[in-house]
Amino acid sequence: MPTGFRPQDAIDEVQVRWPAEVLPFLMEFARIPNLSPGFDQHWEQAGHMDEAAALVARWAEARDITGATVEVVRLPGLTPAVLVEVPATDVDATGTVLIYGHFDKQPPFDGWSEGRGPWSPVVEGEWLYARGVADDGYALPSALCAIESLRAAGGRHGRIVILSEGSEESGSPHLPDVLAHLADRIATPDLVLALDSGSPTYDRLWVTTSLRGLLVGTLTVRVLDHGVHSGAAGGAVPSSFRIARILLDRLEDVMTGDLRLAELQVEPPQWAVAAARDLAGALANANANANANAGPDDSPFPVVDGLELEGADIAERALRTAWRGALAVVGADGLPPTAEAGSVLRPFTSLQLAIRLPPTCDAEAAAAAVNQTLTSDPPHGAEVTWDAEAAGGWAAAPLVPWLADALDQASTAAFGPASGRFGEGGSIPFMGWLAQRFPDAQILATGVLGPGSNAHGPDEALHLPTAVRLTAALALLLDAHAGRNQPY
Repeated sequence: MPTGFRPQDAIDEVQVRWPAEVLPFLMEFARIPNLSPGFDQHWEQAGHMDEAAALVARWAEARDITGATVEVVRLPGLTPAVLVEVPATDVDATGTVLIYGHFDKQPPFDGWSEGRGPWSPVVEGEWLYARGVADDGYALPSALCAIESLRAAGGRHGRIVILSEGSEESGSPHLPDVLAHLADRIATPDLVLALDSGSPTYDRLWVTTSLRGLLVGTLTVRVLDHGVHSGAAGGAVPSSFRIARILLDRLEDVMTGDLRLAELQVEPPQWAVAAARDLAGALANANANANANAGPDDSPFPVVDGLELEGADIAERALRTAWRGALAVVGADGLPPTAEAGSVLRPFTSLQLAIRLPPTCDAEAAAAAVNQTLTSDPPHGAEVTWDAEAAGGWAAAPLVPWLADALDQASTAAFGPASGRFGEGGSIPFMGWLAQRFPDAQILATGVLGPGSNAHGPDEALHLPTAVRLTAALALLLDAHAGRNQPY
């Protein structure tokens, strides 16, 4: 590492460049309704995805990074991806860093507050409100801002490849083909950074160490060819909803929410238990009024008054959301709106289920077990179908010493406290794919989706100070990668 490099100089550069360059980009990006292909089957004809990719590429090409190349990668029938390749600052800065982000977006959703909207960005205090800015439009521009700032401050970095894709919100169905197409260009990174995760607080750099898998499917129970008067048939014809309830009870303990099947259970490793305790301590010590938006004894969720959360304390709840399976009914068909419901015994009930799987659970075995459980020996001989898709979870390999130290140093310099580790309850299928494709790489996930960001929902927001600090920490981490094992 060159003598004279000061981390604070890189931080200062980020603090000037991010609001001046990244924020205006995000304001323009937010206005494009580029829905992920899973939510817009006509995305190609709409043209919004191409518009977003072109905007990202233009902004990247305008960066003052010597030797950088930018390409919009288009494969037939797939959403575009933007690839940025940045050469190392010098011949001694070896190794390759792959940085991942995405620019597709979730649907608008309703319930946005007055003056805010999914496609009409607005800054209020420390927050930028709009769809897709925190998840995940900030990623690529923040990575380039980190590189520019690091170079301007006299720091170093190895070869960097930045990939931003357009199908993540649909489960990244296009990413495997994109990665295969770019295999020679990406080569073999020794560090992979995915900037699409969360932060339980905004006071430090948080690293995601695990993600749950996901089994999504539709359970349909049919008992009649058409609806009949409930007075005539009720008590003789079993209700399709009641049969669906019986089937759900095969999967879930109705009193605790615990999943019953052995194939859906994994005992959390000791490092995950320790991380949950550390997370509980960090939350208990967080300044609720500064950044976290919730006190240490409050729920991080917008629960109704008096609702009791599952799990005895913060640490146990952290383990439940990171390493325990969970079932949620997220949609239904066959149920008329209450204002239009007559006294009719309905012919069928369809329930969309989202079953979260522990990070190291075998997703294929879990899917087979659920299928067998739901479709075998149907109650009352009802017609039962189950149509589902599964994606596995991911758990990070232990951090090598230089990286663990670099994360703490970067967090301390950019945020104040040392870095933290936590298990994310959501699912990001591509993390498992990256681990399979690059088995020898250190793979990390981090991001800005913290308290109040409300990704996918109304009033999605990016906490601007956190985005700046994370960008600064990224710059320092890239410098540390270039001079592994060398302290600042």
